[in-house]
Amino acid sequence: MLEDVSLTVPEHGIFGLIGPNGAGKTTVFNLISGLLAPSAGTIDWAGRRLDGMAPFRITRAGIARTFQNIRVFREMTLIENVLVAMGDHSRDNVFRLILPLSRFREVEQREEKTARELLSRVGLADKARLLAGTLSYGEQRRLELARALATEPKLLLLDEPAAGMNSVEKQHLMNEVTRLDESGLSILIIEHDMRFIMGLCEQVAVLNFGRLIARGSPDEIRANPEVIEGRDDEPGPGSGANLP
Repeated sequence: MLEDVSLTVPEHGIFGLIGPNGAGKTTVFNLISGLLAPSAGTIDWAGRRLDGMAPFRITRAGIARTFQNIRVFREMTLIENVLVAMGDHSRDNVFRLILPLSRFREVEQREEKTARELLSRVGLADKARLLAGTLSYGEQRRLELARALATEPKLLLLDEPAAGMNSVEKQHLMNEVTRLDESGLSILIIEHDMRFIMGLCEQVAVLNFGRLIARGSPDEIRANPEVIEGRDDEPGPGSGANLP
């Protein structure tokens, strides 16, 4: 449950959302993406109200997300996974049914080329024809990112994207997120790896027990007395995120 949480995500840039387990971070994502409806207040993006809008319409409005629990089609190949995400986003699926065969194949080839480019961006191009279920946990995380990018978002919500990744994979992900930022995408990240999030984000917000207790630059968050007190109160490993 969230209590009077007000967040403004910058039009461009990388914004972090941190806090202990159960603080309400994923609830924020579920509200933005339409999986939950707010009991009060509004959710606005690019001049449109999102609260009450169906999740697929929110995706079409330019918002994509990954999930804390990976959501990929394990019995499909990687390229099929990305193509499905592209098709779910497209408004033109019905019109493709009446295309001449030559034109249909042209569209199909163009989409497959785009899907391969997305897999290349996340370092999975050489595994395009493998089943998603054969990938490691970290690789499935990267596939989920490719699927999110396939919807051509303006705002990307990443829920613990570095979970299960080794140090090399995390660095690759940091590089890709930086490139996405440079392309003009708005990015909101939930992550427990504080070196990862503090090294990427320009602004960070801290949630605790459903309340927003701090917001500022990484240095301001590290020095915030309420955040420091919250760290001292944590009961043990795995309860929350430790600032470096």
